[in-house]
Amino acid sequence: MADATRELPMFPLGSVLFPGMPLPLRVFEPRYVAMLSSVLGEEDPEFGVVLIERGSEVGGGDARFGFGTVARIASVQVGDDLIVLLATGGARFEVVRWLQEDPFPRAEVRELPPLPLEAADVPALDEAEALVRSTLARVSEFAELPWPPDVELSGEPAERLWQVAGIAPLGSLDQLALLRSGSAAALLARLVEETQAADERFTVGWSGDDDLPG
Repeated sequence: MADATRELPMFPLGSVLFPGMPLPLRVFEPRYVAMLSSVLGEEDPEFGVVLIERGSEVGGGDARFGFGTVARIASVQVGDDLIVLLATGGARFEVVRWLQEDPFPRAEVRELPPLPLEAADVPALDEAEALVRSTLARVSEFAELPWPPDVELSGEPAERLWQVAGIAPLGSLDQLALLRSGSAAALLARLVEETQAADERFTVGWSGDDDLPG
């Protein structure tokens, strides 16, 4: 049912995870090692990722946004001092309430349905992707970015929608706004607007009139 909730282990981060995007993590903090020990015994190991509003990823005591993405664990490597894992973004969710933090953060969440992509949205998706790739090409000449302009994306439009948002050179708050979109059309409109704004900020930085945005 639409209002069904479930308990989910949580991993607050300083970045946003989009559906279909990879999430590499190096885990060493005891509470998250304990979390992984708990979830890795499940048939489909997963946890929730939310953006930290205030505070840091290490040590606790952080304030968190109440909207995030399920991370599905794809691979795990255990070393002497840390665990290296790769997860993939799944369904979006909203936090209903935070639960006890000991031994690791947990929350009651309500998963959101997939974002429908209508046939009329596909041309706008193509245009947004072209804009994001051209912006990445310009910015990559002056700054190190996590994604190259020729990165390969899914051929399935509903998956590519989130991947285009994921590779755009945007800050975490802009990414969170995209993640919270109520429709594909709204996501694409905001993605174009924010990518154009980011391109202008970088251009100002190149001209020497301002510092390069972080």
